[in-house]
Amino acid sequence: MNIEPSSLHLWMPLVFSIAVWWLSTGIILRLVDGAGPGRQTRALVAASLALTLGLAGVVLTRDMTTPLGAYLAFVSALLVWSWQEITFLVGLVTGPNRQPCPEVKGWARAWHAFRTIAHHEAALVLLGAAVILPSWDAANPVAYQTFLVLWAMRLSAKLNLFLGVKNFYESFLPPSLHYLLTYFSRRSFNLFFPVSLSLATLVAVFLWEQAWLGESAYEIAASSLVASLLALAILEHLLLVLPIHPERIWRWAWVRQGS
Repeated sequence: MNIEPSSLHLWMPLVFSIAVWWLSTGIILRLVDGAGPGRQTRALVAASLALTLGLAGVVLTRDMTTPLGAYLAFVSALLVWSWQEITFLVGLVTGPNRQPCPEVKGWARAWHAFRTIAHHEAALVLLGAAVILPSWDAANPVAYQTFLVLWAMRLSAKLNLFLGVKNFYESFLPPSLHYLLTYFSRRSFNLFFPVSLSLATLVAVFLWEQAWLGESAYEIAASSLVASLLALAILEHLLLVLPIHPERIWRWAWVRQGS
């Protein structure tokens, strides 16, 4: 069977994104899971190394308008993103409030919830600036586009968890962060969920269209990579409301379960 080169540039990013999503999530879970006095130190060293490589990659790939440049910029943004994932999950960068939610409602509850992740949100702003500023007007914008997709969809997930979804997947949170669960709401539906999912889907359709209409191998690969990542983020949103247990996908990463 003959496969057109353009088809490879269109679908290989999807395969690559799924593989990186699965592997990187598992590595982070493996790194931050378990206990021991050296856990935070090891996690911080790994996060710092990833951040350094990622920021260097963002700068080095900004003018690389080849499929390889698109892939490297994509990975660079993911490496930068991994810093906040790791430092959050080990409790190094969270927020000033580390207590369960008090018996309050409305804006008071929202304020308490924000204080649990305030430092984390500030770190995201700084990381976003570090990725977006060098690549905003660059010939290869994949790095900042990747980071923006991650940032926007993570914010959407947080809001949906706060407003109410069916599944929390609390096993992804180390025991030291289980107080965050008291700020989530368990319900089958919230009005923001279909709005956030619809907007993300519209952007994903636009990105896939850009990939399909791309005139060069770089344009096809670049748009496909970002579109694939957004599609995975949409899938993660659906997992918040569907009766599925994605923890099994990363069973090998759980230290405390003996995997």
